[in-house]
Amino acid sequence: MRLTKLGLFLFALLLVCPAARAQQKLLTIEDIYDPVKKVNFSGAPVSGLEWLKDGEHYLQSRKEGGTNVLMRVDARTGEAAPFFDAARMESALTKVQGLTAEDAQRLAHRASYQLNPAQTAVLLNHKNDLIYYELNAEAAARLTETPDAEESEEDFSPDGRFVSFVRGNDLYVVDIKARAERRLTNTGNEKTLNGVLDWVYEEELYGRGNKRGYWWSPDSARIAFLNTDERPVNDFPVVDHIPRRQVLEDTPYPLAGDPNPVVRLGVVDASAGGPRWVDVSGYEPADFLVVRVAWSPDSKRVVWQGQNREQTYLDLNAADPSTGKTTRLFRETTRAWVEAFDDNPRFLRDGSFIWRSEKTGWSHLYRYTADGKLVKQVTSGPWEVRGIDAVDEAGGWLYFHGTEHSHTAEHLYRVRLDGAGLKRLSEAEGNHSASFNPTATLYVDRWSDVNTPTQVRLHSGDGAQVRVLDENRVPVLSEYKLGKAELMRVKTRDGFEMEAMMIKPPDFDPSKKYPVLEYTYSGPHAPQVKNSWGGATYMWHQLLAQKGYIVWVCDNRAASGKGAESVWGSYKNFGPLELRDLEDGLAYLKSLPYVDGSRIGIWGWSFGGYMTTYALTHSQQWKMGIAGGTVADWANYDSVYTERYMLTPQHNPEGYRAGSPLAGAANLSGKLLLLHGGIDNNVHMANTIQLAYEFQKAGHQFDLMIYPKSRHGVTDPLLVKHMRQKMTDFILANL
Repeated sequence: MRLTKLGLFLFALLLVCPAARAQQKLLTIEDIYDPVKKVNFSGAPVSGLEWLKDGEHYLQSRKEGGTNVLMRVDARTGEAAPFFDAARMESALTKVQGLTAEDAQRLAHRASYQLNPAQTAVLLNHKNDLIYYELNAEAAARLTETPDAEESEEDFSPDGRFVSFVRGNDLYVVDIKARAERRLTNTGNEKTLNGVLDWVYEEELYGRGNKRGYWWSPDSARIAFLNTDERPVNDFPVVDHIPRRQVLEDTPYPLAGDPNPVVRLGVVDASAGGPRWVDVSGYEPADFLVVRVAWSPDSKRVVWQGQNREQTYLDLNAADPSTGKTTRLFRETTRAWVEAFDDNPRFLRDGSFIWRSEKTGWSHLYRYTADGKLVKQVTSGPWEVRGIDAVDEAGGWLYFHGTEHSHTAEHLYRVRLDGAGLKRLSEAEGNHSASFNPTATLYVDRWSDVNTPTQVRLHSGDGAQVRVLDENRVPVLSEYKLGKAELMRVKTRDGFEMEAMMIKPPDFDPSKKYPVLEYTYSGPHAPQVKNSWGGATYMWHQLLAQKGYIVWVCDNRAASGKGAESVWGSYKNFGPLELRDLEDGLAYLKSLPYVDGSRIGIWGWSFGGYMTTYALTHSQQWKMGIAGGTVADWANYDSVYTERYMLTPQHNPEGYRAGSPLAGAANLSGKLLLLHGGIDNNVHMANTIQLAYEFQKAGHQFDLMIYPKSRHGVTDPLLVKHMRQKMTDFILANL
């Protein structure tokens, strides 16, 4: 073998410069997804920190001797000591009837616990029963003994005297001291739910993973709860084909335009009496949604938010818990829909409250009197408040996170309660997420950017750094030959500025022509261009860049997170405007001398799967696409999400037809790979099967891969690895 002078120089450089050698590794699917061999590219930043009531300490689980130890950590100094005597807890649990020694050991060394409000006791849900343990006590108490009936959604009352839970779709409380159980409702069955949410309320209104449908009053005297009648709702069958005798799940799932569950809001005393129903006579029972529930701090009012089915307005109401009489505080409307935010009114000591609204087209904060009169708009401008983090009434500060500084990264801010003195507290470019102590004098900031995995720091309330909790250095990243991720902006034909990100191959040569793979979601308020660490998907995109592809992410206006006004153009008309924006992004790409405009592909999941199939059936600009968890027609998706943006199919048939990949299936252009979870109970596999049928009838060839025992996301590590290999192979073969 002959070496040129340049070759000899590079060889010598590698010998004397380990860093140069280290940065030459190329990624593999095994590096990113193999459950045994995968490399940890994100590190292990400290997580799960829980502030204690004193505001100066937090709880942190640490591994010692192979077991979890829950530590009480001085936030400012880092000094730590065990929060409780785990050996004593283990000993106490061994005395509880029905618990084995192994059970006791496992329960005594959990990474986290459900604490009572005083943070002096824990509640354990073990083998369908509830166990109460006062920290450092000699004995534990079994609160329930119904191993054949599951207790769920357990919680402490605010005063810590009671534990509430749901059993058999009825609401119960148990007096901890007296061990006396009381059933608060008695109508629970398969079709009638009390205190627990049904599928569509959990998924689309209260947040996936939050099934609790009841709320304690601050004085611990009463519980407000949702009563849900599922009888009008059609069941949707989902079949698990893997068992020899297939398992059939029938889940009440209201498709767009079909009957919704009928919901009532009740109030019940914790100690005596039956439910009283909140007056909703101003609403059509089968046509309204109870989208949020809370209590006023004095426990004298149930404060609840109600909407009509198509969510064209939102009412903030206050009900008398003794009589059920409801007073509307105000009604919000926009020129499209009103979306309920995660946050309830944030009450202040004088009874006034802070309210977040996007009635102007941008999400901002407002202060109202207790009876619903506007006092002042607290924040304003062409940017979004994404959520309230803390209120320091003594100091007069309101803390929140939002996009005033950057549309691609959330930052932390504070502002006076009267709207003065707005200040950005987070200085480092990138995304910030804060967890405040109870006194709003300290907060833990989790930060990352597009090139840096999450780091964790402690700050004081004015933003000054107190100490680094976890720098989370991930040196293995420096061993790999990674492409540069660039953030940029691209204008649409009508002047809207879209955020975009490009990852170029690590050995990028501007004189060459490169194929492009575009990643999209495209759905309302769901930006994918983020100056934050992207985890495994980002590393897979880097793998593709190493194989010679430019990776392109461009947020169309509806997905941009730039205010509700950016989404209103898609009202009643999903598909066409999103596609036009993505095509404008392609026009920019094709103007670049190093882009091969004939070799552009697109992929996405869920709404991104919908957008991929819509693009390939309504445009000819993409050579190939990969669509996962696809919505094939919006009439196939659930009522609450779909009707918010599209109205019902009965009220908007043309909008549904124009936005349907099914309707355009005969026009499929390019190579397509369809992916779907075999037991997806969110976007049902029927969507992909219907698409396949239409493609087959039209004579179009396509690829299809089903992932058994997978829901809307494929999570089994072996199946994830298989899926990413399938996607990679498809891209290499067709782009």
